[in-house]
Amino acid sequence: MTEEVNESVTPVDAEEKELLSFLVGGQDYSVDIMSVREIRSGASATSLPHSPNYVRGVINLRGTVLPIIDLAKRLGMETDLDESRNVIIVVAVEDRTFGLMVDAVSDILSIPEHEMQTPPEMRADVERNFVSALTIVKDRMIRILDLDAVMPPNREEAA
Repeated sequence: MTEEVNESVTPVDAEEKELLSFLVGGQDYSVDIMSVREIRSGASATSLPHSPNYVRGVINLRGTVLPIIDLAKRLGMETDLDESRNVIIVVAVEDRTFGLMVDAVSDILSIPEHEMQTPPEMRADVERNFVSALTIVKDRMIRILDLDAVMPPNREEAA
């Protein structure tokens, strides 16, 4: 009597999350691919008076006016990049849709959830923690954004 051993069994806890990775100020960031609706390049935002400095303006996306967040400014980075060279990632969180202006889209990553680590708390006076997790891919530290924290409250979007 011979016994067969099935060696192709995969662990049950090997759940993976798909992420869209991109560059902002030369650093690697990502968002959950399920929140991404579209990637656009060359779209010029129309500025609005009295909006926060990180809100670049709005664009018309097939009849819908979307706020565009300059992610580098939102994250506190100083950049002098030409707007026409940037990419806009259109994301949706619950019932709100907005654009994130980034330098370039890098890749789609599949990361096992057990490889995602909670970022250390660095300062007690930080109002919001924009990074929900960290992971390492090919010696690159990838920051996973918390889109709820990045998105401005309704009253801050535009004046």
